[in-house]
Amino acid sequence: MRNIVAINEMSATRSMIHQSTTGGRQRARALGLAPGILPPGPLNAITDVPGVQVGHVTRIEGSHIRTGATAIVPHPRNPCRERVPAGIVVGNGYGKLMGTTQVQELGELETPIVLTNTLAVPRAADAILDWTLAYPGNEEVASINPVVGETNDSYLNDIRARTLTAADIREAIDSAQSGMVAEGSVGGGTGTIAFGWKGGIGTSSRLLPTSLGGYTVGVLVQANFGGVLQMGGVPVGQLLSRYYLKHAIDQGDADGSIMIIVATDAPVSDRNVTRLAQRALAGLARTGAAMSNGSGDYVIAFSTAESVRRRATARDQLLTISELPNEHMSPLFQAVIEATEEAIYNALCMATTVEGYQGHVGEALPLEQVHGLLKSHNVDS
Repeated sequence: MRNIVAINEMSATRSMIHQSTTGGRQRARALGLAPGILPPGPLNAITDVPGVQVGHVTRIEGSHIRTGATAIVPHPRNPCRERVPAGIVVGNGYGKLMGTTQVQELGELETPIVLTNTLAVPRAADAILDWTLAYPGNEEVASINPVVGETNDSYLNDIRARTLTAADIREAIDSAQSGMVAEGSVGGGTGTIAFGWKGGIGTSSRLLPTSLGGYTVGVLVQANFGGVLQMGGVPVGQLLSRYYLKHAIDQGDADGSIMIIVATDAPVSDRNVTRLAQRALAGLARTGAAMSNGSGDYVIAFSTAESVRRRATARDQLLTISELPNEHMSPLFQAVIEATEEAIYNALCMATTVEGYQGHVGEALPLEQVHGLLKSHNVDS
């Protein structure tokens, strides 16, 4: 991952910073918070799902630009010619999710997914188009459905400056890789706010036991929404006196958005992967999300299993699909609920304090206080 950073307000110089810069932050499990009953995968990340890759580009310039993009590539081969079954679920539709209708109509994803800021959606689409058209084997491709999600980072970022270019966002796609995923104030989470604290990118995974298929479910979130934060059932937001509707019915802001990306290697149809996406909203609810009028709450889910791929070479033939029956879906539902909840916690726990546009500050969640609250409620494992 390459993060593009301006050295200071008077300079347009750009340099690179390492993706693991976290300012001493810790993931939720380091605080003793391990939601649910299922174990995480080895990395506790969406990249535990074989083949899934994630890349970030981060733009930090002067005192006013705090933004970026995050790309999720479903598998390392050509997604336009090996499409994965996919589904999209809308919790509250105040957002600008590009590519929705074709995914809902055909039940498949043919490009990487990019998450960025609200006014960068068209440029993210350009980046996906450029990447797809240049991909070997796509020389005859004349129709592409780019999928771009967004949250509004205008509190910390001068969003109207529209500094992100298609080339910047293309960098996020090109840098996507398996392995550890940078979290917190990076990529599409650079300028986000969640529950009144600094939000960001978070990820988690769950592994089913061999007796239930041994499948993996991974989740990545771009957290930029409001509500009354709960962590492991502890009313953290109330106890720390920062939550929606604290002072009066019209005071406190729960608007914002969250993009939730769900991946699994379980061989599920587009219909059942949509059902999986629906359950991610239950994980969102566990964290105390308000899903308010001005919040865009979206889930995009897909399966990477080879047996359910839609390959271009088979378009003139009958497809033979091997998929899980409905009766086998419930353990996957449990997995996605747990992974979504923990991914949101990781976004908050890994996000660093960011000062940005017009002097606004997104304060990092105070981890020591949170740890104390969890211990006092016997949540610390």
